[in-house]
Amino acid sequence: MPVAHAGGPGADGGARGAYSPGTAPAVPACGHDGAMAGLEGMEQPRGDGRAIASRWSPTVEDERAVRALEVHGDPTEGEVPLPSLPESAAVARRLVQIVILRRWGLTPKLTEDAVLLVSELVGNAVRHTGARAFGLRMRHRRGWIRVEVRDPSRALPCLMPVQEMDISGRGLFLVDKLADRWGVDLLSHGKTTWFEMRADR
Repeated sequence: MPVAHAGGPGADGGARGAYSPGTAPAVPACGHDGAMAGLEGMEQPRGDGRAIASRWSPTVEDERAVRALEVHGDPTEGEVPLPSLPESAAVARRLVQIVILRRWGLTPKLTEDAVLLVSELVGNAVRHTGARAFGLRMRHRRGWIRVEVRDPSRALPCLMPVQEMDISGRGLFLVDKLADRWGVDLLSHGKTTWFEMRADR
């Protein structure tokens, strides 16, 4: 359970992850290198414009996505634990792809963007937390999807300024540009970084 919240409900009916002034637990302002720092659990509104990023085709990995679901479990039924290894980003992408595109029947464009963003969140969890594992969870409510990545570190991420030619530090920049809402919920042990995107149903 998050420690304290303020603000309206998220897509799943729960609090949206913004801490009331003075109620967020004390944590270091910068928990990582230049790609991550201290966000204080605040939900971020959708950024203006859309990021230009290399695109992924959701039809390419259908067979691998089905296999990932069979091997690792369904992130809509409960949190799926994954080892904190670089290759887990590919597993998370496949799980997101098979759920959004095939199970929920939503658009390839939404799938494509969600796959990109979960890859960024997983990359941050793998590179910056020092954890042995992280958890992936997905939720769908009418008109919204939510993707959550939980890790045992309480170091908070932060949106850093990114220049056009920068080749690193783009993770939360992309999340801010492509997600409709995103935020960080501090837990008693660790945190959940999440994003929400509007869906056509």
